[in-house]
Amino acid sequence: MNKRPDQPNRPLSAPGRVKEVTSTANPIVKDIRALVQKKHRDETGLFLAEGLKLVIDALDAGWEIKTLVVARAALDNALLEKTASRTVALGADLIEANNKVLEAITRRDNPQNAVGVFRKQTVPIAELAPRRDEVLVVLDRVRDPGNLGTVLRTADAVGATGVVLVGDTVDPFSLEAVRATMGSIFSVRIARTSEAQFLEWRKGAQAPLIGTHMAGTVDYREPDYGSKGTVLVMGNEQAGLTDALAEACDTLVRIPQAGRADSLNLAVATGVMLFEARRGTLTL
Repeated sequence: MNKRPDQPNRPLSAPGRVKEVTSTANPIVKDIRALVQKKHRDETGLFLAEGLKLVIDALDAGWEIKTLVVARAALDNALLEKTASRTVALGADLIEANNKVLEAITRRDNPQNAVGVFRKQTVPIAELAPRRDEVLVVLDRVRDPGNLGTVLRTADAVGATGVVLVGDTVDPFSLEAVRATMGSIFSVRIARTSEAQFLEWRKGAQAPLIGTHMAGTVDYREPDYGSKGTVLVMGNEQAGLTDALAEACDTLVRIPQAGRADSLNLAVATGVMLFEARRGTLTL
């Protein structure tokens, strides 16, 4: 599995600040709450990861944490206390908050006891060319954050080279998408690109492009997914692939269906395709 390289260790000589916050009107809380909006995530380069597991996953993967908000009432939890100390040692700020503040930040009635503010990471598409027995996922204009999060989680499960988001795709760093990844966002390399840039990259791609399409005439189990690697191209939930992306594919495939449904959910279809592409390379 291709993991992002750990970031260099930050110096421990400048520990972060520890503050207690009880008011949702606090400017720090307002700034963190604003990260629910894509505009503020784009402006700051920051995003939210909710839950102690996700925070630990991010720290273990070397992602840069800026602020950790914890439930003050839960600091008797040994793992939470250890994570809080680790965060401060890395130079990030620790906010000890009450439940009302955590509810305001996460917009949930029953918030988890930790919310991390991390710096976003993406990679250039040039770094993601798949080699033999590898698969790269390309998503065209995905609109549902749950679908995107599930695809990232599945890409992590099969050890995909990465995920390329083409065009007006939902933000993978939205709170909903991050939740749906269950921590896999910290393990899967992500590139964002326009359709024109992707088609330019495609000219130099050695691996074949295999796309799912309603007009596909090839059974999804037939292509050779291994010898040169695979670029798996999946389309928008409603419209499928654009004409330009469909024409750029070497093979258009379909997943046979027996029932009355005319299509599969995007995340389900991507999962089926990914496990087929990696069949024979995954072991228990």
